[in-house]
Amino acid sequence: MAYTYASYTASNGVVLNTIKTSPNNIYIKYIGAVPVTGQSTTGVNGGYFDPDTGNLLQIAVNNDVAVNGSGYGGGSANLGSVPRGTLVWDTTESQFSVQVKQTKDQLAVVKRTAYWAQGGISMSLNSDSTWAAQADSENMQNRTGSTERTGLVYNNTNNIWLVVTLTKCTAAAFRTAIKEKVGSGTLVNGIFLDGGSSTQIKSAEKTDGASSRPVYQMVALRS
Repeated sequence: MAYTYASYTASNGVVLNTIKTSPNNIYIKYIGAVPVTGQSTTGVNGGYFDPDTGNLLQIAVNNDVAVNGSGYGGGSANLGSVPRGTLVWDTTESQFSVQVKQTKDQLAVVKRTAYWAQGGISMSLNSDSTWAAQADSENMQNRTGSTERTGLVYNNTNNIWLVVTLTKCTAAAFRTAIKEKVGSGTLVNGIFLDGGSSTQIKSAEKTDGASSRPVYQMVALRS
């Protein structure tokens, strides 16, 4: 199997549903006005979007091509004139990074035709003292509220985990649970994705979501 599913309950009570895979098994997928749970593809919900128009409000790119076209809301930019934490897999370098950028053209990669990028909010896993201020500077929504949450994290051997919790919690509690339970101390960094009613996961082992709302874009597995 090209991924490994696992569920963990952290000491703070947050239940994490995780899909571990290779970054080369990931692509960014536009799914339109349907939920992730209605897809045949394994994965989780992606970044923020406008529910009225379906415009993507975050970078969502495969090989320098925005997933919903080159126009406004297509996935070529983190909209709102605010640079945000964007998870980038540089295929040529075999290297992850979280880059705080506004547009896909600002992303630093070796070859424009060999990377994927998903916009979100910096998780700053290596900086417990500053992560909240950084998230606020990127206009994170509902950081201190209790809601369902989604994220992407990677480790020092280039594994990636797609992480969903349907436990209503703060961003801090979600981040703490991830650091405790995922990656056995090898995590390097990651990003928060859209949460709340957008939080959705689809796999053979777990298909669930906070709601069945359309989310327009997902982080998907090739196999």
